Amino acid sequence: MRTRAIIVANILVSALITTGCKQQTEAPEPIRPVLSTVVEPTMSGSAIAVGTVEPRFRTDLGFRVQGRLIARPVNVGDSVVQGQTVAAIDSTALELAVRSARAELSKSQAQLANAEATEERQRRLSTSDATTKQRLDDAVQARAAAEGSVASAQASLTEAIEQLGYAQVKADFAGVVTAVGAGVGQVVSAAQRVVTVARPDIREAVVDIGADFPVPLQIGLPFTVRLQMLPTIQVEGQIREIAPQADPATRMRRVRISLSDPPPIFRLGSTVTAELSNYQNSILRLPASAVLTRNGESFVWVVDLPSSTVSLHKIDLAQDEAGIRVTGGLAAGARIVTAGIHSLEQGQKVRIEQESAP
Repeated sequence: MRTRAIIVANILVSALITTGCKQQTEAPEPIRPVLSTVVEPTMSGSAIAVGTVEPRFRTDLGFRVQGRLIARPVNVGDSVVQGQTVAAIDSTALELAVRSARAELSKSQAQLANAEATEERQRRLSTSDATTKQRLDDAVQARAAAEGSVASAQASLTEAIEQLGYAQVKADFAGVVTAVGAGVGQVVSAAQRVVTVARPDIREAVVDIGADFPVPLQIGLPFTVRLQMLPTIQVEGQIREIAPQADPATRMRRVRISLSDPPPIFRLGSTVTAELSNYQNSILRLPASAVLTRNGESFVWVVDLPSSTVSLHKIDLAQDEAGIRVTGGLAAGARIVTAGIHSLEQGQKVRIEQESAP
């Protein structure tokens, strides 16, 4: 009887242990709190940049020689034609240099004439042995030296006349004066900017764009450009040039947008706004903490709100100056996990604790 009782007790103990383990195994898994955010498209306001209308071609005009400015008949806003004089310096010293060069040329020509006559005389005397061979050779050398002096004097005169022409600055093409760098009476150095002339027929919009722009900048990106004072007047344009580096102070890059047949009201210096053409707010950006990388592919944990479970979704991404941009695999309005992404499992239940900024 005692043995039988012991056997029954062991059976009961085993049953109790088995039941306890089963209950422990079937205990519900705790719900994990997570940080998350709702993926929303970029606001359209960030797709607008403000700038001005500027000419594509402009030239800084200055003198090739130093002098005192005695005339500048044009001012900012004046129209000029090709070949028009826009500035002049005192040419007294240059005129004296031309006179000196002409006098030197006359002297050299007189010396050449004397040397040629001496050579001719020595040649006639040499035929009757009335002179020596050495004297004839000296006469030939003197004539050759005189010819060299004439050539040098002629070159000096040409240079002096050319320098005299530098006393005036003329417009290379028809345009509008957009800036002046010196006033009458001021002594200007060679290559110093005196007048800036721009061509008003080829205009473009120049804007500064920051790193938060919703799309990557590239040549040919279409824009709609409007006058800030008259937004109803607009023209289409495309990016023609992008600054290779951002300004160190503003962290913005200068972009030049070529305009397609702008009306005359798009005057130089007018303030304009440039907006991405046909922009539909379709740019989605993610925080780096939400992206899980496996085998060279990118994933995010998407929260299914009705069931409060997470599922892994493969997405396509692109990196630009503004951060990580979604190019496929994720729709606007999806809620994604932004922290602890490496310890989640497929279908795991979660609890939304706090919403983080994307």
